[in-house]
Amino acid sequence: MTLDKYEFHYDNPSKDEPLEVFPGRPILGATVYSDGVNFGVFTRNGTQVYLELYQNYYDDKPSHRFKLDPVVNKTGDIWHIFVKGVKHGQFYGWRVEGPYEPLNGHRFNVYKLLADPYSKAITGSFNWDEDAVYGYDRNSPLKDLSFSTIDSATSPTKSVVIDDKAYNWEGDKHLDIPWKDTIIYEMHVRLFTMSPTSKVKYPGTFPGVLEKIEHLKELGITAVELMPVFEFNPEANTNVNPFTGEKLKDVWGYNPLSFFAVTGNYSPGIRLGEQVFVFKDFVKEMHRNGIEVILDVVYNHTGEGNELGPTLSFRGLENSIYYMLNPNNKRYYLNYSGCGNTLNCNHPVVKKMILDSLRYWAVEMHVDGFRFDLASVLGRSPQGEWIGDLSLLKDIAEDPVLHHVKLIAEGWDAAGGYYVGEFPEGWAEWNGKYRDTVRRFVRGDYGVVPELATRIAGSQDLYYRKSPHASINFITSHDGFTLWDLVSYNEKHNEANGENNRDGIDENFSYNHGVEGETDDPDVIKLRKRQIKNFITILMISQGTPMVLMGDEFCRTQKGNNNAYCQDNEIAWVNWDFKEKCADIFNFFRNVIKFRKMHPALRRKHFFTGKDFTGDGIPDISWHGVKPYNPDFGYYSRSLAFMISGKDCMDTESCDVDIYVAMNEWIEPLIFELPKPPSGKNWYRVIDTYFENGDFLTIPKKVEGKKYKVMERSVVVLVSAVK
Repeated sequence: MTLDKYEFHYDNPSKDEPLEVFPGRPILGATVYSDGVNFGVFTRNGTQVYLELYQNYYDDKPSHRFKLDPVVNKTGDIWHIFVKGVKHGQFYGWRVEGPYEPLNGHRFNVYKLLADPYSKAITGSFNWDEDAVYGYDRNSPLKDLSFSTIDSATSPTKSVVIDDKAYNWEGDKHLDIPWKDTIIYEMHVRLFTMSPTSKVKYPGTFPGVLEKIEHLKELGITAVELMPVFEFNPEANTNVNPFTGEKLKDVWGYNPLSFFAVTGNYSPGIRLGEQVFVFKDFVKEMHRNGIEVILDVVYNHTGEGNELGPTLSFRGLENSIYYMLNPNNKRYYLNYSGCGNTLNCNHPVVKKMILDSLRYWAVEMHVDGFRFDLASVLGRSPQGEWIGDLSLLKDIAEDPVLHHVKLIAEGWDAAGGYYVGEFPEGWAEWNGKYRDTVRRFVRGDYGVVPELATRIAGSQDLYYRKSPHASINFITSHDGFTLWDLVSYNEKHNEANGENNRDGIDENFSYNHGVEGETDDPDVIKLRKRQIKNFITILMISQGTPMVLMGDEFCRTQKGNNNAYCQDNEIAWVNWDFKEKCADIFNFFRNVIKFRKMHPALRRKHFFTGKDFTGDGIPDISWHGVKPYNPDFGYYSRSLAFMISGKDCMDTESCDVDIYVAMNEWIEPLIFELPKPPSGKNWYRVIDTYFENGDFLTIPKKVEGKKYKVMERSVVVLVSAVK
């Protein structure tokens, strides 16, 4: 793979070249044909629309400007034009005349060159410091009630015509890995390889991730869930690091500026459209290696921010339709996203755009699934009410193109909505209750054992209308502590974010085991590693779909920062030196994932019933305490055991061994009497997290006697086998 492969050179028309135009068709975006391009854009209240073509992305004057005739070039609310001779790589933008009446929800400003909402690539870089990109005069005391006459074409940001047909997929298809076999690895493209310790040729890019593909295969995950890759502005953050004075970034990318354009931030080229094909190469290579690609998508808001934000696209095209406005004062935006604005997702025009976007990524980009940030926003009516099965969420799940891709919801939003378990059929959901319950149990909290049993068994209380795979089980994600920090800090340490440590959640259910932060104390380090092994063991023996966070497999730390969205530095970069430093943890992760894959009993399609379907006296699942069939669900209990029947084959592709798990988060050892295994079999130990070397036995060791001493703060896994 060489950088030359990604260099694009376009020969766009100069201002002296006449271009023949035709009325065109009402198709949104830039559609490439053999003899030219059809351009289309939506605006309902705009009174005049202009299409501008640019020979170079850095030009501030167009090579061609077309004033669209509202009679000839308009069908309904779609303005359109066909320009003959234009081709792949053309730079362009829209301008719209109309009322500038913020109090009535309208913010049209013809001086602003607008990105096409359907653009498949955006070139140049956004600069929030430029007055030109704001629709109002930032120096006026009237703020956004004033009007700016500065031409924003001085910005290098232009839309790019992309011909997807020019790419050769070489027979690539979706992998369609069943949910029950899926193991997700959440990662950020830039942060994954940006550290010099990654030793990759193209750090912080899609090709950089591919250079680490053997690591992903060795770990055993089946899908990567990429944090946002839609075009965004990493320079949008205005805060500074109080310790260094450096301007902070918006590195996570949760403020999208386009829903069709893959960001150029993760391309090794100069983002003139080559980023589209860099991404396609990435997906194709991941598929060749048996790994699905899931995108973390943000359809709940845009990067244009609140009423004081820039006018880049949606705001200047049709502000009153694309966004949810305050019904009492349309100058202001409803803010269910916590990011300044909320996309009006259940308006038919916006709903169509989101569905078109998802279809584009699934069909043209071969993406295997989507995780929806603050997905409950998509389930709200224009008035903000939760409408669930009557919303866009149902349309997405039932869409004939999207029905078979993986759909994952973050079932809450920034306005207090929490709808975990209430999403329509076809949706899986991040199970925040699983995360919190397992964290609290491992920390040693009282009163969580009954709920722990429910979460391990697949959270039937939440997903009773679906199946266990609908529960995306996770301990850590990008939002919060890493796994190492979860066992190393009692409090968040976000001071470097420039918000006086007020950002990030306060309740992390974490425990530092006696020392806040890093330590050289070998006993503390040993205990922390044991707790990490406990976490990953519980995760992988739980029914549902497991997800792990990048770097957790070798104790990545963010030094206690639980909201590192703005840290494009060693705080958030994955330090690959830790793979060798914490090789014991990596090997344990790898083996526990392999153990899950080996045992269909851990990957059931349906919920447990507690009944004996095989006639051997052993139910599909049974719960135990230190005495067989006598679990302690009392408030002060900090231990639990259970056994899964391997002979219950009706729900799995093949019969399995019986699996017994004992978990002890008490501060002293507990002796568990083992339930009697099936006739002719004995118990064999596979895992005991108490052993410092992460005792994972590829050849299980026979358990002598009828009892097993489970040491303090440890988890034991046994399997049945013929004597």
